[in-house]
Amino acid sequence: MAALAGAITGLILLGDSWFQLLIAAALGVIFTQFAFLGHEASHRQVLASGPANDRLGSIIATGLVGISYSWWMTKHTRHHGNPNQVGKDPDIALGSVAFTQEDAHSASGVRRWVVRRQGWLFFPLLLLVGLDLHQQSIRSLFARGNLHGRGRELTLIALRFGIYLGAIFWLLPFVMAWAFLGVQLAVFGFYMGASFAPNHIAMPIIAASDRLNFLDKQVRTSRNIGGGWWMTVLMGGLNYQIEHHLFPSMPRPHLNRARLLVREHCRAHEISYTETSLVEALAIVVRHMNDVGLAASRTFSCPTASALGR
Repeated sequence: MAALAGAITGLILLGDSWFQLLIAAALGVIFTQFAFLGHEASHRQVLASGPANDRLGSIIATGLVGISYSWWMTKHTRHHGNPNQVGKDPDIALGSVAFTQEDAHSASGVRRWVVRRQGWLFFPLLLLVGLDLHQQSIRSLFARGNLHGRGRELTLIALRFGIYLGAIFWLLPFVMAWAFLGVQLAVFGFYMGASFAPNHIAMPIIAASDRLNFLDKQVRTSRNIGGGWWMTVLMGGLNYQIEHHLFPSMPRPHLNRARLLVREHCRAHEISYTETSLVEALAIVVRHMNDVGLAASRTFSCPTASALGR
C-alpha cells in the first residue's frame, strides 16, 4: 500500500510531465504485486478463514487490480485440478496462441497467422496480457448464468476503473493520459505473463483420457524457478510452482522448506522434478511456442490414425 500511495503522490505532484510514464510503469509493477497477493488469498494463504480470504481476494483482485475474482477462481480452480490436461485445463485452451500442435493446426484466419509466428511474437504478446485479463473479466461479469457475487464485483470494478481512469484523464493531458495507460497496461501484462508462463508451458501435456496420480500429475507438469528469496519476491511465490501445486494453501514463506522435502522425495522415487533459472525457462518457453506454432503451417498427421494405417 505504501508503494501505491507513493505512485499516486507522484502522479499528482509531477503534473504535465512525460516523467509520468515512470509512474505508469511503477503502477504496472504494483498492480502485479497486488495480483500475487490476491492469488494467495484465493488459496487461503493470507487470513485464517476461507470467507475472510475470499473477501480480501475480491477487494484486491477486483477493486485494486481490476480482475474479476469469481472469474479467476473458476478458471484457476480448474487449472489446479488438472494442470496441462487437454480439455480440462483452461490455461492451455486455444486462444490468441496455441499450446498444442492439434490446436495450432486447427487455428484459422488471423489467429492462424499469429499462431504460426507465436514463438517470435511471444514477448510482444505478453504486453497485451493485462488488457486481455481486464476484458475477459468484464465479459464474464456480463455473461449469462449464475455468478457468485456478480453485483459486488460489478460495483467494485466500476469504481476501480471509474476512479482510476477519471484521475488519469483529469490530471494529465489527453495524449499523455493515453500514453500513461498504455505503459501501465503493457508493464502489468508483461510482468504477469512472464511470471505465469514459465510455470507450465513446455512441460508435458496430459491427454484428455490419461489418468495420473496426484503427485505425478502436479509435479511432472510444473516447473520451479531457482533464484532464492529475491526470485520469490519477484514472482510472488510462483517460482515454487511444484510445491504450490502440491500444497496450494501453503503460505509463501514455507514453500522453500517444502521444496527440499519434495525434491528429495521425487529423487528417491525417480519422479521428474524440473527447476531452471528464469532466463532458461523463458528460452524454453519461446522455443516450445515456436515449435508448436510451426504445426499451423504444415499438414497435421494424427499419430493414432497413422498407427492404424489410415
